[in-house]
Amino acid sequence: MDPPAAKRSRGSPAGPEERDAGAGAARGRGRPEALLDLSAKRVAESWAFEQVEERFSRVPEPVQKRIVFWSFPRSEREICMYSSLGYQPPEGEQDARVPFTRGLHLLQSGAVDRVLQVGFHLSGNVREPGAPGEPEHLYHVSISFDRCKITSVSCGCDNRDLFYCAHVVALSLYRIRHARQVELRLPISETLSQMNRDQLQKFVQYLISAHHTEVLPTAQRLADEILLLGSEINLVHGAPDPTAGAGIEDANCWHLDEEQIQEQVKQLLSNGGYYGASQQLRSMFSKVREMLRMRDSNGARMLILMTEQFLQDPRLALWRQQGAGMTDKCRQLWDELGALWVCVILSPHCKPEERAGWLQLLGTWDKLDVCPLEEGNYSFNGPSLQPTMAPSPGSEEQEEGEVAATGSRHTVFGRALQAGDLHWEDPHLQRILAGDSYSPSLTGTMGGDKSAFDPQGRPLWLGEPFPTACARVDTLRAHGYPRQALRLAGAIINTLRLQRRHQLESYKQQKKELLQKGATCITNPEGWVGHPLDPIGCLCRALLEACRLEEETLSLYPDSGPEKRKVAYQHVPVPGSPGESYLALALEVALLGLGQQRALPEGLYAQDKVVRNEEQLLALLEEVDLDERLVQVLRKQAGLLLEGGPFSGFGEVLFRESVPMHTCARYLFTALLPHDPDLAYRLALRAMRLPVLETALPAGEPHPTPLDSVPSSRFPRWFILGHLETRQCELASAMLTAAKGDPKWLHVVLGSIQQNIHSPALLFKLAQDACKTATPAGSPPDSTLLGIALELGLQVMRMTLNTMTWRRREMVRWLVSCATEIGPQALMNIMQNWYSLFTPVEAATIVAVTGTTHATLMRLQLDTARREELWACARTLALQCAMKDPQNCALPALTLCEKNHAAFEAAYQIVLDAAAGGLGHAHLFTVARYMEHRGLPLRAYKLATLALAQLSIAFNQDSHPAVNDVLWACSLSHSLGRHELSAIVPLIIRSIHCAPMLSDILRRWTLSAPGLGPLGARRAAKPLGADRAPLCQLLDAAVAAYITTSHSRLTHISPRHYGDFIEFLGKARETFLLAPDGHLQFAQFLENLKQTYKGKKKLMLLVRERFG
Repeated sequence: MDPPAAKRSRGSPAGPEERDAGAGAARGRGRPEALLDLSAKRVAESWAFEQVEERFSRVPEPVQKRIVFWSFPRSEREICMYSSLGYQPPEGEQDARVPFTRGLHLLQSGAVDRVLQVGFHLSGNVREPGAPGEPEHLYHVSISFDRCKITSVSCGCDNRDLFYCAHVVALSLYRIRHARQVELRLPISETLSQMNRDQLQKFVQYLISAHHTEVLPTAQRLADEILLLGSEINLVHGAPDPTAGAGIEDANCWHLDEEQIQEQVKQLLSNGGYYGASQQLRSMFSKVREMLRMRDSNGARMLILMTEQFLQDPRLALWRQQGAGMTDKCRQLWDELGALWVCVILSPHCKPEERAGWLQLLGTWDKLDVCPLEEGNYSFNGPSLQPTMAPSPGSEEQEEGEVAATGSRHTVFGRALQAGDLHWEDPHLQRILAGDSYSPSLTGTMGGDKSAFDPQGRPLWLGEPFPTACARVDTLRAHGYPRQALRLAGAIINTLRLQRRHQLESYKQQKKELLQKGATCITNPEGWVGHPLDPIGCLCRALLEACRLEEETLSLYPDSGPEKRKVAYQHVPVPGSPGESYLALALEVALLGLGQQRALPEGLYAQDKVVRNEEQLLALLEEVDLDERLVQVLRKQAGLLLEGGPFSGFGEVLFRESVPMHTCARYLFTALLPHDPDLAYRLALRAMRLPVLETALPAGEPHPTPLDSVPSSRFPRWFILGHLETRQCELASAMLTAAKGDPKWLHVVLGSIQQNIHSPALLFKLAQDACKTATPAGSPPDSTLLGIALELGLQVMRMTLNTMTWRRREMVRWLVSCATEIGPQALMNIMQNWYSLFTPVEAATIVAVTGTTHATLMRLQLDTARREELWACARTLALQCAMKDPQNCALPALTLCEKNHAAFEAAYQIVLDAAAGGLGHAHLFTVARYMEHRGLPLRAYKLATLALAQLSIAFNQDSHPAVNDVLWACSLSHSLGRHELSAIVPLIIRSIHCAPMLSDILRRWTLSAPGLGPLGARRAAKPLGADRAPLCQLLDAAVAAYITTSHSRLTHISPRHYGDFIEFLGKARETFLLAPDGHLQFAQFLENLKQTYKGKKKLMLLVRERFG
């Protein structure tokens, strides 16, 4: 009987409906399936062929053929699973990287031929085109199979990868889709049994002749052993047949290259710093989940292999030795590994001996020193779901003791080991899983406990911690029991609802006392969001999966991660609960977990995980398009969160270290705003609190580090405080933006911001965002929002006034710009109140200047009177700054007051008064140069003399920073006239003791005649002589300075400086010669040096050679 035709599918892999392809073809032709085929299918799926042969003394050949025919896998889903990646490759690389896709293309192009099935062995050739200019490649492929599973593969391409190559895929798909075209033979042993001696000898000799170079040695060895009577081969009955299928004791599982899996995991872990390595390891975890979903035993096998390689990672020992934590990427992989083991151990269909073996392995791994510990202070024996008992707030000391009692060492495998004590035999649990209509009326006389149902008669699941119960849901979903997972999820949600009802009743009884106290202890020491078992995520994903609207084609890339396309959801009714849908339940559960008032866990990674888990849950919710039904759920849940007291993070009283609600509130605010603005604002404003800062920073106390968040040293446990403050700022920004045009809500939001946000950097960002929102391009500004932006900016200025930072200048400029947008009065107000906002330098150099620039005046569009008022305000500000800080503000004040004589005189007088009070020479010289530039040389001269009076330049300070200022002052006095020159000479002599500098000044003054008036317009007839007053005093001082400096240098001179000293003496001689008897004075000076320093013979020899 010919095998029935297989139904040919499209390019995507076929789903479970193609498992019975042959029978489908028969039915498609209107013929019922033969009883022989129906029986052969069942036998082929579950019995090893050896068992068939032992059970029946003689199996007819037609029956054998049908069993062999149906023993090959019938679904393409498994072929796809073992030949595709666990993640979506980059676009355009699918053919190059996904073996299933390549194999499908080879099949469709007719590349498979010479296909032969001999018993449980399939072989064939696959031709693959070569690269341009190269011949095509021919690969011989062999596949062994048993009980609808491929048990081994061999291909001439020598592919070394985790999964099947494209050529194995092509041959497998050919066998599934074109089963009738495959030549089918019984196992080779059946054929041999029909031959006589001559035929057998001919068969063997022809076989050896065809493959003599390969099999001749083996053939000779076997012949020798058979001829030896006592050999081992003669003691065994029969002979092996690779085409005869598996034995009874053989494991029945798909082929998995264990060595390649270990090698690949090892290599990926060694490249752990790269994003691609983590992504590929996650794809392998996804493949494990895919196998578990198909109830494939290789899922646990592959997980064991991966775990062994993870534990052999050399970085574990290094991190432990150094006392350093592992990287976040690595930590996340270990978390996923631990969660997968919980799913495997909790498997509802595994054999007890399998579970015992896994637990033994986990116990061994758990005791290893390098085995990572679970992060966070989560308990392993948390409170069970008990809806009739609501925890009552006690003292903070009791709460802290409970949180601290986290038990002994717990590794990432601790949860899986604990799951080994759980089972599925509970009668109530089995009834929940069995159907949707389970109620108290169905318990009959079996001792049904009414406490196991809620008042509406819906089942509850009690006596187990919530995370553990959710782990059961995740396990059912992971192992391919989606309906049972939904039923258990429904029972858990019924329990949570009842628990919340009792909690609210308990809170109402204690509400007055708690509100008077104003604080509470924590009612949930450990949160559900960020928990190692991710209970809220498990429930949400199970519920949302039931509501997905997706095409029915099989995806090549299950759980493909962040690249997944946006899915659409629909309402799917909950059986036994009229009016409810799984989509609404998912939203309710997510908000229940996100809104739970809970303590922040210990450790940086555990806290990061809380944030990451929050974002993942909200990302799931944001995929759901809200309709009227879901908006009603949002409204109801928002109301319950606001009334939830110490059980809700939005309650009226908060534990001081509870996790803030900013991220969740932002989602709720955005979602509720179009439908119920009042509720949206109430919820968001309630969530603005950050109690850990409120208890540490009393009202009115300035922020310790103004431009950063509170230092971690003050809150050693709150590693993510900066991130939380940023999220708080984002919530505030969302409210400000939404409230634009609504003065009532704008002022309420402003009050909340001022009360709850303590970071000046974030307040400044809010101010900037508000200003930007208030002034859209091409539209009139929102004056209220602009005023709020200015108010926030002023608050930042006051908070950071005593802290100098580079960001202050940016803030001050922005504040002036914001005030300008509001109007001239706002600008004048900040000028008039500058003492509490700015430093004198900021006020004089930025506020006053920026506020009076041409661009600002044009922007304000002021009339003449109003413009003069603004200028007067700026000048007053500048003068006040100059009086408070003349050193830095005098010159800006003078510059600003140039156009007003009275103000300019006042600024000049401030400089003169400051000079008497110790204003430094550098600043005086700067102002003096400014005065000269303004055409006021006498005032410049006055200030220069005041500066010289404070200056002192020693004999060895040739490069003193004031050298140029002194030369400028001397030039100024020379240009003014003999009188000013005479007055400055004594100051020069008293302040400057550097000989080269004195001689330089003297030379400059003798080059030209001095001026004859204040402006230096006329000059005397001839230059001054150096030997006459007033320059003779300067000449004497220069000569004396050279003599003193020479003796000072000779005291500690070294031979390498002799040359410099000779040059110095040359300059000295030039100065000496300016005097009438200078030649004689210099000769006496040299003689004195020779006598005094005659011990320095080499130096004195150089002196004689140069000067005689």
